[in-house]
Amino acid sequence: MGGTNVTDGWDWRRGGETPARPPGAGAPSVGPPSWPAPASGGPPSADASPWWSDALADPWRDPAAPTAVVMPGMVAPGAEPEPVTDPDAPGRPTLRQLLLIPVLTALLAGTLGGALGYAFAVRGGAGATVLGGAPAEVPALAQRKPESLAGVADRVLPSVVTVRVSSLGGTSEGSGFIATADGHVITNDHVVAGGTGKASVVFNDGSTAPATIVGQDAESDIAVIKVSRPGLRPVEFGDSDALAVGDPVLAIGSPLSLANTVTAGIVSALDRTMQAGEPGGPVRYYAAIQTDAAVNHGNSGGPLVDGAGRVVGVNSTIKSLVAEGQEAGNIGLAFAIPINQAKRVTQDIIGTGKARRTVIGARVDGPTGVVGGGLRLAEVAPSGPAEIAGLKVGDVILKINGRPMTEPTDLTALVRKYAPGSVVTVEYRRGTTRQNTSVTLAADAK
Repeated sequence: MGGTNVTDGWDWRRGGETPARPPGAGAPSVGPPSWPAPASGGPPSADASPWWSDALADPWRDPAAPTAVVMPGMVAPGAEPEPVTDPDAPGRPTLRQLLLIPVLTALLAGTLGGALGYAFAVRGGAGATVLGGAPAEVPALAQRKPESLAGVADRVLPSVVTVRVSSLGGTSEGSGFIATADGHVITNDHVVAGGTGKASVVFNDGSTAPATIVGQDAESDIAVIKVSRPGLRPVEFGDSDALAVGDPVLAIGSPLSLANTVTAGIVSALDRTMQAGEPGGPVRYYAAIQTDAAVNHGNSGGPLVDGAGRVVGVNSTIKSLVAEGQEAGNIGLAFAIPINQAKRVTQDIIGTGKARRTVIGARVDGPTGVVGGGLRLAEVAPSGPAEIAGLKVGDVILKINGRPMTEPTDLTALVRKYAPGSVVTVEYRRGTTRQNTSVTLAADAK
């Protein structure tokens, strides 16, 4: 490469120390190389050393330090040097870097928002206490399906009204329900009894309308009033004869002036014969539906509906333990007129202004007091249904359509449950012989 610069015994080409010089050899050259220096201000000449440097002439140089040799790189003709990338130079951002920026921004924003929300909550008095559990799926019972009790109530309530009737003693109040689209409303006779003929109804939405009394039947405790209003929604009627003990029912009305009240219960008994009425007033007989749904004063005339939202009875009376003259309240013994009977009476009132009364053509004494029970016939009307069926005075009526007869009320109430023309099976005892006969019931002449 043009020569050797030897200083302090180090051979830079061999990477080690030079062998000791033999005795007598001349001292090594300590001066600068013999190559001429480059011309001032111009490039080095062809004879100039390619590693020439004035480092050896530096008066401040440490003599013991090795001399640095700088060799220019040799580039082969026609070859481009390999490009070198500066690792510190700014480069184009990668996809990961581009995605990382919004993620970090969102995290910072969420952290800041949470901190601010917590600070505001604490300042507003909410504190750090979290009430309730984690949100869960809404249970099926809370979804209010149409067949649920809530769904039934929602469907029936628009057809239930509060009935107010003016009388000389003030205003009586009860409940009712829309039976026809043209405004006929069914209620109890004792709700409108004693009225001056002026009545009004309050609808589910709180609006009111005047009403007139179409007709009433005291013995069945059914009355019909009519209101003029477009868009009325009549109830759906069920079959009271298809009820069974234990069926769920809802009582809807305005107990104690609390409109749109819904109570739930079950059918406690069927054909519970009732004799009701105020002292000096008419005596009412019906074979009632007994229920434990809470019914109070003001529920009278309101509907009793089954689990499908169909009206199966008209709430009419309750049993109570209070003394006479005191305000009676619910004790779980409420009674409703079967809707099959109420519908028949309603149709009679709308059609003729009065209702027919179903009779068997016989009168009974009190209980026989003998084993096997029954009711003894005290009178049989000539050419009446009982005589035509072969019954005689002295016969003991044991059952009607399988329903045992134990009280005089039983015969009258159960017979009035059926429409005139209905055929019932009567089981009776004559002497010691038990027999059956079919009786076609009739309407009385009133």
